[in-house]
Amino acid sequence: MTDRAPLSKGEMEVARVLWELGRATVRQVHEAFPPERAVDFSTVQTYLRRLDAKGYVRAWLEGRTRVYAPLVKPTTVIRETVDDLVDRLFGGRALPLVRHLIERHDIDEGDLAELRELLDRLEGQSDA
Repeated sequence: MTDRAPLSKGEMEVARVLWELGRATVRQVHEAFPPERAVDFSTVQTYLRRLDAKGYVRAWLEGRTRVYAPLVKPTTVIRETVDDLVDRLFGGRALPLVRHLIERHDIDEGDLAELRELLDRLEGQSDA
């Protein structure tokens, strides 16, 4: 686990946009939000500052413009967030989460086939 504070919903939204852009100014992040997601420029600026303070991004000045870039990969944030969720809600047991996801969300035939492949592979690894 890490000492980084977890991301709020708004911080996660801004982080996703920054991950897509790679590096960007506040204006570039603001303009990259979908039109249906009305978010104020100052809100984006606040979230980017929080992400910097929490250690998820780094910021530097290019002239008079502050530029931001991710320090933490999306896969790392996903892992940390899911691990925290599993610990807090399910006492560290993953199966109840998997059961919940399968029962509460639409799983199509392709997803089921992929899940079977994963289970078969994991079963093969435990036999070895």
